[in-house]
Amino acid sequence: MKNKDAYHEESWRIFRIMSEFVDGVEVLDGIGKAVTVWGSARIKPDSKWYKLAVETGKLLAKNGYAVITGGGPGIMEAANKGAFLQKGISVGLNIELPEEQKPNPYITDLISFRYFFVRKVMFVRYAKAFIIFPGGFGTLDEFAEAINLIQTKRTAKFPVILMGSEYWKGLVDWMEKTLVKNHYISPDDLKIFTIVETPQQAIKIIKNFYGKK
Repeated sequence: MKNKDAYHEESWRIFRIMSEFVDGVEVLDGIGKAVTVWGSARIKPDSKWYKLAVETGKLLAKNGYAVITGGGPGIMEAANKGAFLQKGISVGLNIELPEEQKPNPYITDLISFRYFFVRKVMFVRYAKAFIIFPGGFGTLDEFAEAINLIQTKRTAKFPVILMGSEYWKGLVDWMEKTLVKNHYISPDDLKIFTIVETPQQAIKIIKNFYGKK
């Protein structure tokens, strides 16, 4: 009996996963070209990174891009706020966590996910670029996943942009001195991503990559 109950539970889990994919596709298929912005949920509104993320959201919306974030506070809120203030499309892909993450108030299109991996598929599938601000494990996870998908050619190349050399330089130096030196990656793999200092530089990279369309 216990095995039978476990079987049914797994069967229903498959349907829940499928429904999350369907919900995501139904909403995101209509948003047009979009950019995903990542960064720490712990960054406060008085931080320079928060202010830069608001400016980034504004510039993206001004240039016709929907802004996609994880839907929470910090950098996510800031990027959504910028797009919202510019009257652009501001998407939040929220995740259900044991400590509830409340969606920020600047989202025009909200989707909630139970499964991290479904949510991650949506971020990559519908983004023309990633702009990644300082953040913790979640931010690093998305950065690593994006560059791994590009390196292994599991997805077409797209701009992966790191905001702020003062935060990212130490990680990149370690990649050069450890990963490249030990032949775990090739020197060209470091060209998969670019470090910038301003939202304007990030937008320029995206527009140049896509032929300024």
